[in-house]
Amino acid sequence: MDRYELGPIGTNCYVVRAEPDAPEAVVVDPGGDVPGLRLELTGMGTRCVAILITHGHWDHVGAVAGLAKETGASVHMAEDERVLLEDVNTFTPPGVRLEPYTPDVLLRGDETLDLAGLSFQTVRVPGHSPAHLAYYADGCLFSGDVLFAGSVGRTDLTGADWDTLVESIQTLADRFPPETVVYPGHGPETALGTELARNPFLAELRA
Repeated sequence: MDRYELGPIGTNCYVVRAEPDAPEAVVVDPGGDVPGLRLELTGMGTRCVAILITHGHWDHVGAVAGLAKETGASVHMAEDERVLLEDVNTFTPPGVRLEPYTPDVLLRGDETLDLAGLSFQTVRVPGHSPAHLAYYADGCLFSGDVLFAGSVGRTDLTGADWDTLVESIQTLADRFPPETVVYPGHGPETALGTELARNPFLAELRA
């Protein structure tokens, strides 16, 4: 597992491999810096065969088009958020221009994706965005912007909702064991059980 902070606001991008020297990798949320990311992949002796997008916010998709075109990797994302990638510049802040892309595999949640020797479960976890997905593989949960170390995703954005976000985190708690390692869209990794026990934003789940 290799983590990179990419793009204008340092969004976490993960390069996931079945083994440290595996020849194929899955990239989660490439937010920017296609040349740098390609250089890292080359240095590892691996190639990107699939790109997983947790949600369509611009800071998580900045390098999707470039990386997919250079590597031939298939792009997986929620069907209900595909417009955020296909028409990405409608949703970027002023001064930010990104290359749009049409995803190859459209998801709704509860799929199993067998990629690069790994089996990923998809979980629909709306609240921060309407069709946000989390991806789980081998004790690792890529939570995007739903759950962070000591915090949770913003709900002051279009399509976001606090009650829905809390329900989504409860879904994760019901489905995965507390020792599950959470790899969020921003900030350091954490454990699912740690956040359920201590995260100040999740007090209502402990009531």
